[in-house]
Amino acid sequence: MTAHHIKSEIDADGVAVLTIDRAEKRNAMTYAMLAAFTETVGRLGEDDRVRVIIVTGAGGAFCAGTDLADLATIPGETRGVRGGAHEEHKWWPIVSCPKPVIGAIDGYAVGMGAEFSSQCDVRIVTDRARFAWNFAHRGLVPDTGAGSWILPRLIGPSRALRLLYSGDFLEAAEAHAIGYANQIVKPEALMETAMAEARRYLKSSPFSLRRMKALVWRGMERDLSEHMAAHVEAMAACFKSNDHREGVASFLEKRPAKFTGT
Repeated sequence: MTAHHIKSEIDADGVAVLTIDRAEKRNAMTYAMLAAFTETVGRLGEDDRVRVIIVTGAGGAFCAGTDLADLATIPGETRGVRGGAHEEHKWWPIVSCPKPVIGAIDGYAVGMGAEFSSQCDVRIVTDRARFAWNFAHRGLVPDTGAGSWILPRLIGPSRALRLLYSGDFLEAAEAHAIGYANQIVKPEALMETAMAEARRYLKSSPFSLRRMKALVWRGMERDLSEHMAAHVEAMAACFKSNDHREGVASFLEKRPAKFTGT
């Protein structure tokens, strides 16, 4: 186990599982845990062995948010934010990660936990998953900025604002109905389902996936001309890549592709 209740493991196929492991506190984040979480996501993102990342929580919860006892150790009037506006990796470590990230979410995903769930590329949840952006109950705004920027783009501004204004729970069934959750499973099937989802992506070129993720997330903030300029650049790079050559060769030779991500 790594420090501060954040652990990670990588299997032989390149699927990494990052677990928030503080079950006795429903995986509530301390400052030290948050630093370790951010560092671990960044490290897995740069590890050439890793193809896909699954983020989950231990003990029947995803993350119950910031540990308020830890937060209260620093008075609000002297408390700094975690980084400058330009330090995206500190605010949005999962979005900044170049690998596909699947959220395997059981139980509470509240506050920071809800924010990190929004940053995942795909969300597989159990039927007892519950999301809440309860920042207004604490006199705050969504703490990573995901609730005010990503969430409205995922479910629409009106639905997002209703959740932000009220701080009410979004239950698993509704999360699936509005497209926030991609799939609902029983708790005992969560990790098996998440691993099966991850293995679907192993058939794809890492070179392509890295660029697709960047095009989609960055495309939310660009105008069309900027997006198409980035698209043309990405397509030109793909044409020159070893993965493209291998993808074509494997099709013609009727065999599985052996991608290298280059």
